[in-house]
Amino acid sequence: MKLAVLKEQADGERRVAATPETVKKYIALGASVAVEAGAGLSASIADADYEAAGATVAPREAVVQGADALLCVQGPEPAGLGGANGGALVVAALDPFRQRARVDAYAAAGLEALAMEFMPRITRAQSMDILSSQSNLSGYKAVLDAAAEYGRAFPMMMTAAGTIAAARVFVMGVGVAGLQAIATARRLGAIVSATDVRAATREQIESLGAKAIFVENVAGIEGEGAGGYATEMSDEYKAAQAELVSAHIAKQDIVITTALIPGRPAPRLISDAQVASMRSGSVIVDLAVEQGGNVEGAVLGEVALRHGVKIVGHRNVPSRLAADASALYARNLYNFLSAFWDKEAGRVVLPDEDEIVKGVRLTRGGAVVSERLKG
Repeated sequence: MKLAVLKEQADGERRVAATPETVKKYIALGASVAVEAGAGLSASIADADYEAAGATVAPREAVVQGADALLCVQGPEPAGLGGANGGALVVAALDPFRQRARVDAYAAAGLEALAMEFMPRITRAQSMDILSSQSNLSGYKAVLDAAAEYGRAFPMMMTAAGTIAAARVFVMGVGVAGLQAIATARRLGAIVSATDVRAATREQIESLGAKAIFVENVAGIEGEGAGGYATEMSDEYKAAQAELVSAHIAKQDIVITTALIPGRPAPRLISDAQVASMRSGSVIVDLAVEQGGNVEGAVLGEVALRHGVKIVGHRNVPSRLAADASALYARNLYNFLSAFWDKEAGRVVLPDEDEIVKGVRLTRGGAVVSERLKG
């Protein structure tokens, strides 16, 4: 089975879908690996490193030719995949809801598209979960980005010239990214608080030494849907949360928002009026800006200034830590493919009724087969 590792073509994408570590593991399974020249350079991996691991390095056309699986970070354009074998797997984060036309094109080309972000949140798929691995780094980097934009120190400092107060950091949305943001801000010495619509996160927040800020005695606070993701809340809950957040946010120096709802625009958490209530020099980092943003006034790809507050809206935050993000992402892909490796057939075999396969498979046999895309 030939695995093709392609160089990313999306603007600003610095990650790569395989590392020398995972190349060696694929070869140990019995696969051959071809890597597009320059694929790992922006993640600090030289072509020679791939060759030393046993991969062939070549131009894109040669890498794609005869490939049985195409490994990418973001979904490749179907037009550039001519030469791959019929039924070849496309394994990547495919953004199916916003890139539906591209998914249809994969089907028309006879490719089997596997959306890694649709990985079910079940125990045996934890090591394959790209959302968790990449969000973990996003939460960490969000705090560093906030610290870089913030014109003051994070920890309390007692000096002969006087005391510097610790920064107050408020994390909104306590998934993987939010929890890492809490932990990182605490390590830097900030006073941290956090909130989420899911009541189950209270214990997680407090276990990290942060203060939990929750709406009390309002129907719908459980806020947890299938797979542990947040769901839309009742209007009563939204009103109560807005009132609570407004009072709290005005006292904060830094706010980090991480709230996402799969397949839907990011929920609006912070209004322009709430931004205006913060003191000049405060910083907000919106990790949901690519899905429409949690913060009114956030601008994709920019650090916007509103009412004296910086609103950080960096694109593709995991890619800002390309080496580590690539290492984790590549392991996620390897863990997925190796779990379905058939030694006798010498290739990946995906059982139709497997829960993981049903979750990630978008196209097969020239048709879109994902139930999530049929609705």
